[in-house]
Amino acid sequence: MTAKQHSDMAADSIEFECELPDPPEKVWRALTVPDLLAAWMMPNDIKPEIGSRFAFAKAGAPIECEILNAEPERLLRYSWRERPAPGNAADPLDSIVTFTLGRTMSGGTHLRIVHDGFARVATPAVAGAGCRLSLNAHNPRQIIAANTPRPCLRAA
Repeated sequence: MTAKQHSDMAADSIEFECELPDPPEKVWRALTVPDLLAAWMMPNDIKPEIGSRFAFAKAGAPIECEILNAEPERLLRYSWRERPAPGNAADPLDSIVTFTLGRTMSGGTHLRIVHDGFARVATPAVAGAGCRLSLNAHNPRQIIAANTPRPCLRAA
């Protein structure tokens, strides 16, 4: 997975893109079937229907989400509302996660993930939701991904 920086990217967003050998149908399942999504994120009860609410099970406090846009095999966008556990002084996180899928010439998937509103709260170190990221110390907008959602694709 490689990091990509866009001039139109918000200052508090993180973004990364990758090419996966699996077709968009399989990647879509990995993003929208609860058991498959849990394999690389967290347990959840996602339903990829606009307006549906779901949660990621996180120790201390769930991450509350709502589907904002869902175009099968093409686009998934949801709100991400994370509240600190009682007694934790951390700031709440209200953000948006967007997955954009495109078919590659070889039949695989170009996957772009943008988490708007995330970097300002998470920098300088990001590690969570089963997708470890490390931020370049000289350029906090340049993201280097340590892993990808590839493990969940085997089962999708």
